[in-house]
Amino acid sequence: MYALTQQFPKKRAFITGAGSGLGRALALALAADGWTIGMADNQPKALEASADMVALAGGKPLPYLLDVADKDQYKIVAEQFLFDAEGIDLLFNNAGVGDGSIFETYSLENYEWMVGINQMGVVYGCWYFIPAMKQQGYGHILNTASAAAIGCAPTMAAYNMTKAAVVAISETLYSELYDDGIQVSCIQPTYFKTNIAQSVRGGAATQKITESFINRSRLEANEVANEILIRAGKKELYIILPKAARTMWKLKRLAPTWFRLKVKDQFMAAMNKALSR
Repeated sequence: MYALTQQFPKKRAFITGAGSGLGRALALALAADGWTIGMADNQPKALEASADMVALAGGKPLPYLLDVADKDQYKIVAEQFLFDAEGIDLLFNNAGVGDGSIFETYSLENYEWMVGINQMGVVYGCWYFIPAMKQQGYGHILNTASAAAIGCAPTMAAYNMTKAAVVAISETLYSELYDDGIQVSCIQPTYFKTNIAQSVRGGAATQKITESFINRSRLEANEVANEILIRAGKKELYIILPKAARTMWKLKRLAPTWFRLKVKDQFMAAMNKALSR
């Protein structure tokens, strides 16, 4: 049993991006502890499959079709979940897309698309659920950023900036909500095995590079979900994983300029290797 289950005996969670990847893994992990889980995704078949899996695992799924970049739709879904579950304990602002390209070749429309999902989707989730948490006097917000917010590797400007924004939002809310009894955690993993490469708009090269990094990773979504839930139970603000990501975070703080050049050289070498295959 997770510490979060003991901390929140009503066991009500809302997860965006629950149709696959980390969102599905988080839902399944909580289902084993008997949580009621609001599962939001914009892919109906994937959402239905995840909901069925959660039910089999012992949870109570409440599926909702949702485009997190649509603030009006998000408002309706948030209100419906609060009505259906009679409150909220855990909010996972997890939905996101990955993509990249050289800064000036990535279209402005793509930048807006990325910001809408990765950044504003987090803003909307916090905006619509914080009042309910304040009224209750408790809750825990978990925002999925990325180690990309630390590394800021070349050719990933749109993704990097949205994930850095999620870190800033999380840090701000941590201090704003602390006295209200609401905890905030910011999740910053490196690449792990998901289907995020399917969302890329930066072209075939970007998809190939993304898939290469994912395939090289030894991390599975269920491992990441388990560590997130354990560390969230300890009320950690920064959930940076795995160990290599925590080392990267420390190096950036200690030697920022050296770190920038090191990331550039290592990323470009890995990218060229991936493209040469």
